[in-house]
Amino acid sequence: MRMFSAAAVALSLFTMGCGDEPAPDYEPGISEQDHQIGREQHPRLLAEFGGEYRGDEQAYVHQLGEKMAAAAGLSGQCTFTLVNSDVVNAFAVPGCFIYVTRGMMAIVTSEAELASVLGHEVGHIVARHSERQQSRSLWSMLGIIAVSLTGSERLTNLAGAAVQLFTLRYSRGQEYEADELGIRYLRDAGYDPIAAAEMLSALGRQDAFLSASGGRDAARGMPEWASSHPLTDKRVERAGELAQPLRTAGLKENEATYLNAVDGLLYGDDPRQGFVLGRRFAHPVMRIGFEAPPDFTLTNSPRAIALSGPDGVRGEFGGAPLPSGGIEAYAQALLSETLGNTPTQIVSKQPTTIAGLPAMILAVRVSAREGVVPLSVAAYDAGQGNAYHFIMAAPAAGGSAAAVEQLFRSFHLLDAQEAARLRPRRIHIVTVMPGDTADSVARRVADNHGRALLDALNGPDAIRPGNRVKIVVLAAD
Repeated sequence: MRMFSAAAVALSLFTMGCGDEPAPDYEPGISEQDHQIGREQHPRLLAEFGGEYRGDEQAYVHQLGEKMAAAAGLSGQCTFTLVNSDVVNAFAVPGCFIYVTRGMMAIVTSEAELASVLGHEVGHIVARHSERQQSRSLWSMLGIIAVSLTGSERLTNLAGAAVQLFTLRYSRGQEYEADELGIRYLRDAGYDPIAAAEMLSALGRQDAFLSASGGRDAARGMPEWASSHPLTDKRVERAGELAQPLRTAGLKENEATYLNAVDGLLYGDDPRQGFVLGRRFAHPVMRIGFEAPPDFTLTNSPRAIALSGPDGVRGEFGGAPLPSGGIEAYAQALLSETLGNTPTQIVSKQPTTIAGLPAMILAVRVSAREGVVPLSVAAYDAGQGNAYHFIMAAPAAGGSAAAVEQLFRSFHLLDAQEAARLRPRRIHIVTVMPGDTADSVARRVADNHGRALLDALNGPDAIRPGNRVKIVVLAAD
């Protein structure tokens, strides 16, 4: 684990639309400029949002995406990636680089539904919605914002200055247009277009599960695809109405192929990235943990744990090898990497001990063009040559300061028993047997809200003898 930056922001998939103008017949094509943007930013985006989930599931998503791209007239021009994140999301960036999370893959119920997600994103590309939404590319604008603030893109992310950019949404009309184009592509690729409405219903079930489950999922808030404009019955109804005239004999949903593909898919947190359990974070390999104060949210990624709290508090948790100069040298190197040549004043430096570990707490003032950015830093010597840190952008006084202090004091090492209890979970496909009920199958689900999760993954009427359904089980040691 090295020092790393975090961007606790993600691009949204679905928003509520309005307006029923038919989508025009666009001439499909991708400019070389957009291809270049996508190629340059692809590695960075994967690093920020979970990394690639490798294996047969990635090959499946790539193959299915190519099928949808061909239906849209973009054969061989798009890149489809399965992202190693349990957040339910999918998004597209210029150059036809399209991403779907394993969280999204887990909740749909057929190949056609997953194809409709990919087709929706291809629709945004074909309709050039990114170009129509803003005159510059997403990534070029990010660079402009970062430079204008401090010259430090990492500090820009910590201070939340990039959030407005990353949370730009497609217009309502653009979302409806992408829905319509995706439904056309479904039909042309040989899938029953009603799957688009069924996919939206699956997303609605996930929303209901987040509301019902509390605890871990409540701390993460709404899924990314619904963060700005929640799904509506009207949108599901509209998708069904668009699909009906396009339905013909021979169109398929391919449930069996999809279930075979997701059998064994990692569900929830990847143990290599640690576990986010409500406001707690615990890493079974590194044997570390902490707990955020109430009303904080945690977002996991390979690079860091992004944190956000009330009153605009934002920051990250990460780590790297401890340098020869000890924990003070580590803290200084962290500031240097984060701030570069940005004018900085260390207001206070407090050596201390937290949970029996040598630690250093710094209060820092950063002079930016837009004003002063206050940072609070805590660094810990965890032993065996390992160090960890929080770096938080937060006011220097008031309730937020007390919350940040509480966060800093919560860091600790895990004992062997705590670490052993943290096990990954996977999707497992089972056949419903005669005499099985929803409640009896739910008892096999490795979740405190087994029945709610069973319904979310399969739909409320899936438990019938002979049906194959998804459950979540603890992975084998």
